[in-house]
Amino acid sequence: MSKIILALALIGSASAFVPASVARSSVATSSARDELIDLAEGSSEGLNPGFWDPLGCSGMSFWTLDNDQTVGYLRHAEIKHGRVAMAAFLGYCVQCLDVVKGEHTFLPYRGYVADVTPQEQWDNIPVIGKLQILTFVGMLESYGEIPGDVPHYTAPGGLPGYYPPIKGNRPEILFDLYKPFDIFAEQTEEEKSRGRLVEVNNGRAAQLAIIALLSESKGLVVPPLDYIEGFPKYSGDCMVPFEGQFHTNEALGAWTEATLAR
Repeated sequence: MSKIILALALIGSASAFVPASVARSSVATSSARDELIDLAEGSSEGLNPGFWDPLGCSGMSFWTLDNDQTVGYLRHAEIKHGRVAMAAFLGYCVQCLDVVKGEHTFLPYRGYVADVTPQEQWDNIPVIGKLQILTFVGMLESYGEIPGDVPHYTAPGGLPGYYPPIKGNRPEILFDLYKPFDIFAEQTEEEKSRGRLVEVNNGRAAQLAIIALLSESKGLVVPPLDYIEGFPKYSGDCMVPFEGQFHTNEALGAWTEATLAR
C-alpha cells in the first residue's frame, strides 16, 4: 500500500485522458508504459520533470491487473488525487475568509463556532454531518467507476480521469458532475489535449500546496508561508478526522485516540 500511495505522487504521468491502453489495439507493439514515457517526456506544459518513476511502479502489475491496466489505474488515481487536492487547497483558502469563518445570522450547522481555523471548522461539524458528507462523496466515487460511454480506465481504450454523465441516473440528480452547465465553447482536440496536461500539472502543484498549508498550520517550517503573519495554527491531528466524536466512555476514548493517532 505504501508503494501505491507514493506512486500517486511520484509517477511521471502525462496526458490525463489519453487512452491508457490504446497501443494494444493499434499496429504498434508499444505498451501503455511506453506510451506514458513518450507523453511525459514530450510534454512542454509547466515545469514538467519528464518521466520520473523512482519506485518503478509503472512497470508493476497490481492485484489481478496486467501492466497496461496498472498504468491506467495509476494515471486515474493521480488525476483524482490532483482534483481533490485542488478542491482542498481552494477550500482551505476560502475557509480562512472572514465572510465564511465569521459570524452568521443563520448557523451553517449545529455547534458552529466563529473565527476558527479550517481544521477546527471540520472538527465542530457533528458526526451525522460528517457521515453525510462522506456518504455523498462515496456515492460520487461509485458512480465514477461506471464506464459510461467509454471503456473503464483500466480497459483497452479507457480514459484515465473520465467521469461518466450522471444526470438522470436518479430523479434527484439534475446535473452532471463534469460540466454541470454547458456554458463553455466547444474545444478542439488540440485544446482538450493541452487542458488535460495542464490539469495534471495543476493537480500535482495542489497536492504539494495543501500539504504545505497543513504542515505550516502545525508549526513546521514551510517557506514562504512562515512569513505570513497570523497564519492559522491547529493543535489537533489532521489524520484523525473524527477525533473525540466516537467515544462511549473515557477509557475507550483514550484508547481510540492513542491507537488512531499513531
